[in-house]
Amino acid sequence: MISLEVCANSISSALAAQNGGAVRVELCDNLKEGGTTPSPGQITMARKLLHIKLYVLIRPRSGDFLYNDIEFETMQADIRYCIEAGCDGIVIGILKADGTIDKERNLELVRMAKQFSLGITFHRAFDVCADQYQALEDVIELGCERILTSGGKSSAIEGSAMLAHLVDKAAGRISIMAGAGVNDHNAADLVHYTGVQEIHASARGIVHSQMLFKNDHIAMGEVMHDEYSFDQTDAEIVKKIIAAANA
Repeated sequence: MISLEVCANSISSALAAQNGGAVRVELCDNLKEGGTTPSPGQITMARKLLHIKLYVLIRPRSGDFLYNDIEFETMQADIRYCIEAGCDGIVIGILKADGTIDKERNLELVRMAKQFSLGITFHRAFDVCADQYQALEDVIELGCERILTSGGKSSAIEGSAMLAHLVDKAAGRISIMAGAGVNDHNAADLVHYTGVQEIHASARGIVHSQMLFKNDHIAMGEVMHDEYSFDQTDAEIVKKIIAAANA
């Protein structure tokens, strides 16, 4: 059985993931920037309402994965909150300036989590490492459960050859979870070609606002777009991805 983890950008998305049959939620914010740590309120409510596994992204900002001391302390504080909230796991990834895994800092976070029996996923910081095969060995040494990766490409389909190599090199020592651009149209081919047992997707659809009055001449952010719609995980899309992956 190929399992699906859903990258959920809200409580509503997390509940849709659960209703659609996902085994786990990676709760995050700001998906358009690659994801950042969600608010304490989101974490608390997700834990209250979900009966599937809840993992939380620990990423204090968008951009690269080289963090200063204050950002690292923020990550530690966020993990402490996740522990107190009763989360099942965390999603981490810290690199050094030369593109290698920062084993010392990652290990501190892993030890914090494992002390309270939280699971650990190493996220797509892995995809921008200088040497993915060495990074694989380093992440295994850290004691993480899985690596979320697109094979070093913008999408898992583009990186499918590397994903297959990583599954082979991992040899069961760690799970390789394919993510980035995974949908119901490509999930079957991706699983068949790479041999992954876990896939990761946001499974999002567009939700249109119920506002009656709309000001269409304003942008709330840097880029002009529709302020009266937003992306949210769709339970039916979740079901389709799972069905396709297991066809």
